[in-house]
Amino acid sequence: MKVQPWAAVSCLAVMLVACTNRQALPTNPVSPVPMQEERLLREAEAFFGQGAQGVADLLNRVFRENNGPPTAYIVGEEGGGALGLGLRYGRGTVYLSDGTTSRVYWRGPSVGIEVGGSATKAFVLVYDLERIEDLYQRFGGVEGSLYVLGGVGVNYNRQDDIVLAPVRFGVGWRQGVNVGYLHLSPDSSWIPF
Repeated sequence: MKVQPWAAVSCLAVMLVACTNRQALPTNPVSPVPMQEERLLREAEAFFGQGAQGVADLLNRVFRENNGPPTAYIVGEEGGGALGLGLRYGRGTVYLSDGTTSRVYWRGPSVGIEVGGSATKAFVLVYDLERIEDLYQRFGGVEGSLYVLGGVGVNYNRQDDIVLAPVRFGVGWRQGVNVGYLHLSPDSSWIPF
């Protein structure tokens, strides 16, 4: 597959905008009541805005596939790019059902048939998380993506019993299929492994 120069320049521009135009993330804690599907739907739609058509349908599908609402969720943003080998970096706030919040960072490499770059908002549903410390590890997954200016999608990353379901709404140009992992940690790092 030959990459056109305009595509590479566009991807770099999107990644630079994503890195330099960071908006403040919400830091308000959740109430210490169990998470409810309706509340998560409202928060996701408020976070993604009116431009993300189908977010409610996508979240309802995740709820059905995982037997209900998650035990935690992450609200954040990420950027990445790929040309066969890919990288992804993100940051956000994790909200637990007991009202606890914490900053979280993620990064990860990928390999596959993929090219392009994207900047996305991420709303990650976290299932079967018992302690915040259990979130800080690597979660493997397979992803297929097609972003042409904008798109919304979900994939699953798993480690032991914990399941991450990142719902992403992004801009840029990125397409393909890859296998990789997300490494979550309480500290930021540029080292992708």
